[in-house]
Amino acid sequence: MSERIWTRNPGAQKREENTKNGRQQAETEEEAVKGDTLKCPECDGHVVTDDEHGETVCNDCGLVVTADSVDRGPEWRAFDSREKDEKSRVGAPTTNTMHDKGLSTNIDWRDRDAYGNSLGARQRQKMQRLRKWNERFRTRDSKERNLKQALGEIDRMASALGLPENVRETASVIYRRALDDDLLPGRSIEGVATSCTYAAARMAGVPRSLDEIAEVSRVEKSEVARTYRYIARELSLEVKPADPEQYVPRFASELGLSDESKMRARKLLKNAKEKGVHSGKSPVGLAAAAVYAAALLTNEKTTQAAVSEVADISEVTIRNRYHELLEAEDNLSLV
Repeated sequence: MSERIWTRNPGAQKREENTKNGRQQAETEEEAVKGDTLKCPECDGHVVTDDEHGETVCNDCGLVVTADSVDRGPEWRAFDSREKDEKSRVGAPTTNTMHDKGLSTNIDWRDRDAYGNSLGARQRQKMQRLRKWNERFRTRDSKERNLKQALGEIDRMASALGLPENVRETASVIYRRALDDDLLPGRSIEGVATSCTYAAARMAGVPRSLDEIAEVSRVEKSEVARTYRYIARELSLEVKPADPEQYVPRFASELGLSDESKMRARKLLKNAKEKGVHSGKSPVGLAAAAVYAAALLTNEKTTQAAVSEVADISEVTIRNRYHELLEAEDNLSLV
């Protein structure tokens, strides 16, 4: 009886050897990576991670191996389980620019499902009914309807004036305070909303003139001024007088002037404050005159008409303030 000898396929044996070698090589590389992360590349010292500053530092020589690490934890701290449950949240942060602070459900108007496919006729009718009832539940009483209209008006005016998000938040908070203190009876929603926007812009250091505010508002300039004085007095708003220097960057940017002109305009205004020339003068007029004078002093082309259009102020005012600013300068003369 012959004895049968079993031999392994050479191809299979070679594949097994390659797999084994690849596994060993991967393990070696992984150990090397671990070694690199645990050792300092300069002195081979022990490396520690500083979670507070987001850095990986050598414990021996102090070398910062990596910096600006991403902290994927929450931005708040909790000291007990109850506080952790209160601070924990999901979804977008709350905002005062929406009447429900962004906590309600919104049903999209595009009538598409999660995969982007169009809904059928019956589903579209169902979504339309749900939208209608959702809108009714979101504004259940007159106060919420008032707030929704006013906050929409604030957002519209802030967009037209190019105001940042923090100004919209501040204006919304001021309007909520006015609504809670019953300051609205006898005044229009648009007038109070415009006054809150005007006050918030001045508080944030990006003021707009009453003329600019009145252009985008649905109420007259006199009503805006009257309502603003009333709101500021009743709510004790800490609104400082507008600084002419705060208008300079916007005017200069719209006129296409250089940074040198902006700095020169600020210098003119600072000198005018020291000499007391700014007392009793319109901040917008002083800023426009300073920008015009600075453009001439730095040999940049601009006209009084262009500055007048940007600042929304008359050319006569610009000329008068322009001469006063130059007279305030010591030994200044135009070439």
